[in-house]
Amino acid sequence: MKKILIFPFLVVRKLSTYIVLMFSTIHNLIQIFKNNVEYISYPKITGRIELKNKGEFKIGRSVHFQCSSTSNFVGLFKTCTVSVTKGAKLFIDDFSGFSGISIFCSNSIRIGKYVNCGGNVAIWDTDFHPLEMEARRKHDIKKIVTRPVIIEDEVFIGANSIILKGVHIGKGAIIGAGSVVSKSIPGLEVWGGNPARYIRKTS
Repeated sequence: MKKILIFPFLVVRKLSTYIVLMFSTIHNLIQIFKNNVEYISYPKITGRIELKNKGEFKIGRSVHFQCSSTSNFVGLFKTCTVSVTKGAKLFIDDFSGFSGISIFCSNSIRIGKYVNCGGNVAIWDTDFHPLEMEARRKHDIKKIVTRPVIIEDEVFIGANSIILKGVHIGKGAIIGAGSVVSKSIPGLEVWGGNPARYIRKTS
């Protein structure tokens, strides 16, 4: 009797999973093509990604976005969101992966090969608002400071870290979880904290 009751439940569950997957796939296709995202190979997207591209957005081979809470049990706060403003350039190179990432590009962001970002990492090349009180009150966008961000190959960025404007992270560097990176980091070094500080060389 138990088996008879469980079987329809499993069928419905499997069917609902398939429907969610189908709608997510369609949603992601629309996001990629509507936003004129250029890619060498179509990215792997688990869950639903949210994109806004008014500039230039290019993706290399085998890039992976994990966008749902079940795709990474580290505890994602949200889906992956990527915004590229008018005149800005974002390039993500081959084999890089992101979970619940927030990328906001209003100048230039370049992410290298084999870059791994833990859950809820943010990469921003702008202050979003003017820092001067008077300019902020008037929302004078001409006084918003933006600087390019470069993340070289083989970098690992721990969960809940924030990479701020003007930062250049060298090849093979490791950023500890929960770090706020406001200045450039040489390659093959471990940095962590708020603000991020040198810890040691990588092994």
